[in-house]
Amino acid sequence: MHPPDSDGFGPRISEDEAEDLLRCICFKTGPPRVVGVEVEWLIHDRRRPAAPVDAERLRAAYDDVRALSLTSALTFEPGGQLELSSAPASSLMECVDSTAADLRAVRAALAASDLVPAGYGIDPWQSPRRMLHDPRYDAMERHLDRAGPAGRTMMCTSASVQVSLDAGEEEPGPLGHARRWQLSHLLGAVLLAAFANSPARRGRFTGWRSTRQAVWAAIDPVRALAPAPWAEPRAAWAAHALDAPVMCVRHARGPWDSPAGMTFRQWLRSGVPRPPTREDLDYHLTTLFPPVRPRGHLELRMLDAQPGDDGWMIPVAVTTALFDDPEAAERVYRAVKPLAEYAGSLPAPVNPLWVSAARRGLADPAVHAAAVTAFDAALGALERIGATPDLVAAVAAFNERYVLPGRCPGDDLTLPPAVKEPVL
Repeated sequence: MHPPDSDGFGPRISEDEAEDLLRCICFKTGPPRVVGVEVEWLIHDRRRPAAPVDAERLRAAYDDVRALSLTSALTFEPGGQLELSSAPASSLMECVDSTAADLRAVRAALAASDLVPAGYGIDPWQSPRRMLHDPRYDAMERHLDRAGPAGRTMMCTSASVQVSLDAGEEEPGPLGHARRWQLSHLLGAVLLAAFANSPARRGRFTGWRSTRQAVWAAIDPVRALAPAPWAEPRAAWAAHALDAPVMCVRHARGPWDSPAGMTFRQWLRSGVPRPPTREDLDYHLTTLFPPVRPRGHLELRMLDAQPGDDGWMIPVAVTTALFDDPEAAERVYRAVKPLAEYAGSLPAPVNPLWVSAARRGLADPAVHAAAVTAFDAALGALERIGATPDLVAAVAAFNERYVLPGRCPGDDLTLPPAVKEPVL
């Protein structure tokens, strides 16, 4: 029997127990072996992509999608975005092929309703409109509204490609977990810039190559920040997670609380409004949104959704090659390490490196130089990690079209001339 005052969520934990759990569960080390991807899509009318899709029409189409037999986990985001989360795959191509097969099935089901998945980091036309109403999203909206409108924009109009990789080996070296943690916060800004694909919202250009990243950085003063990447990863993340504000206190019945200004550490010490449990700690971690989130493995969350049916494959391939091939990992680490001085003492994504990467993309000379080296290293590694010739060719074409000339996919977006003034 659970203690009655825990509301059925398990036994109470202490502050020391929570810190020990965080140190144990967030960086599970070993040789990198698996890769996963989450691909989010905005859903547009096939003939009128700038027109809002009626909620009932979208729900009916999603009933057809739910009936599919998929390998990936299927979920829907608050604004109606569709997400596929692959199972952990033993190779890059297993991840890409299984996810691609599921996406083909999803596209076919949506096409019956004249709908298409659209790859943008932020919807270029639509204002936030929440379609899903449940206790989590109700509490999230109340909490994020305290910081301003960015939370609703993030919840309802953003989409990404999220790559998940093993945390890395315990020992130092190119594949060591501490090195990969540091690499993710420097190379992450370079990948953000290279794949930036959200220059507009509500029909107007914003002045940012990745408006999505600008929005995520503004959702909450703490929740979207990274801990110090140069500190020991386990200790830094444990402290960050405990000192982050609680988004919601769940209850078995009725609406969830959205406490203002209470950190998880304060909740552990006070036990109010009810004692926190291991389940609450696990849930709290799902409400933290840094650009790199340790969940046993590393979730790289900074990449905008990509255009085209297969554009999402390119960031998955490049990221996996640069993190999991030892030669490429060593080369790209040397290339991005000087960016630490550019980043300075502020955390990602609000330090100068990340802000410039989001605003200027590869027009930033330092970020561009690092991207050129990174893509060259990735192209050299893809065959070694088993990428097919077609995927290697797709990465090479992206490199020629965007990286070498200092462009990004968002530079291809066109809007009517009358609305080309910056507005965020």
